Amino acid sequence: MPNKHPQCAKCGIPRRERLCQAATDGKGPEFCPTRAGTKATAAARAAYADPARLEFARQSVIQEGSGYTDRDSRPYAVKPRLQEICEFAARMGYRKLGLAFCISLQQEAAQLTKVLESKGFTVVSVVCKVGCIPKEELGVTDAEKIRIGHFEPTCNPVGQAETLNRTGTEFNIALGLCVGHDSMFFQHSRAPVTVFAVKDRVTGHNPLAALYTIHSYYRRLLSD
Repeated sequence: MPNKHPQCAKCGIPRRERLCQAATDGKGPEFCPTRAGTKATAAARAAYADPARLEFARQSVIQEGSGYTDRDSRPYAVKPRLQEICEFAARMGYRKLGLAFCISLQQEAAQLTKVLESKGFTVVSVVCKVGCIPKEELGVTDAEKIRIGHFEPTCNPVGQAETLNRTGTEFNIALGLCVGHDSMFFQHSRAPVTVFAVKDRVTGHNPLAALYTIHSYYRRLLSD
């Protein structure tokens, strides 16, 4: 791309006039990756040629559409993410699901498991503290712990992934893993991963709340 990185978040072109949305006469600013990223698009198309990846992508698109009920009416009725995860897993023919969750969301994990099992899935769940590895083994000092002067096991996302890998889960669900820990879980999980909810202790696990109030309660986040 000509000295410009993609900046889709800054695109000011009306949505239906954008090059990524319009079939023939769309517009794109200089930083538009649809306009200038032909090699990336070609690589993506080549990747979709793999039959397994193509089927996963196809079912994902079908699930996206089915997430809107009464599509011939306005406004659309929509489904909650919980329902969509169940439907997508069924579309893919998955029967054994993995659930990697934060220990602080134990009750939510139990409820999620109950729902998934009611749909006929086998659920393998593993908590973040699996293995009880001391934080000191990762080079964390006592002063860097949450409870200074006490034993604390580290979150173990690699252990969560390895546990699910060894049980042969077909599709894994992340629930409330910490920033960074979720990234490590994604890296080490053999099965594809979806996120049911992310951790945000302040906003009731709804991180968009900080953006919705960025010019009022959370305006401090815009400063250095």
